Amino acid sequence: MPQSVAVTILLAAAAVLLLDVYAVVLVVLRAVVYRVRLYRPMLLNVGLSFAPVPLSLAAGIGFTLFVHYRSHPLESASVLEGVLAVMALAVPTCAWLLMFPNSVYLITELNFSHRVEGTPVPLWYDIVQTLALTLSGIANAILSLAALQVFVIVGQQNGNQLTVESWVFAGVVILLGAVGVYLGRYLRFNSWDVRHPASMARKLWSHLRERGKPVEAVGFVMTHAILVALLYVPLFLLAWTSLVAAGL
Repeated sequence: MPQSVAVTILLAAAAVLLLDVYAVVLVVLRAVVYRVRLYRPMLLNVGLSFAPVPLSLAAGIGFTLFVHYRSHPLESASVLEGVLAVMALAVPTCAWLLMFPNSVYLITELNFSHRVEGTPVPLWYDIVQTLALTLSGIANAILSLAALQVFVIVGQQNGNQLTVESWVFAGVVILLGAVGVYLGRYLRFNSWDVRHPASMARKLWSHLRERGKPVEAVGFVMTHAILVALLYVPLFLLAWTSLVAAGL
């Protein structure tokens, strides 16, 4: 990888991390300066929001190892190597996909549910704090998805050419992310609740049987997915153009 490309990627990651830190600082300062209770759920949400970033890098490395294994003749690779290559791709990718909605979930923090009547915290402070929190989540989502899309593109035969497959991959992830946000906000599901699929299915079926819920769910998912896509696509194209110009 050319040095200029590595520097570009590191600068993007540093900018996203700085935004995460700024969001955390504002949450903590809110409690310290205005002497109100520290809203710990926001701190937890920032941590969960950042989790897809390292997971995407692990998944990308796993994808690279898998592509390397597939590029060799079968007789030159053992069954164990094949299993390890599949596991190196599947485990971090599944973990990343489960955690990805935690990033875009921060959009829903804009409902200001943490404010209570009579709070001494000025509205302008909560606006900046919550907006920083939301933007950090979106930035984490865009960075982690972009990293994996780059790995998908580079791992294909046509090298540094944008492919339909990579865009389909990004589109499906964005859509699933919006579904995850809906499940988290309205049914209070967490990523780790997939350990109980039968219970999740029963709660979801019961929820969608309520009058108007299916239409609400579709509207919620589509509006959130379109918003993320409108942010992601131009930013990814801009970053990709810069990487190609730098000699990816």
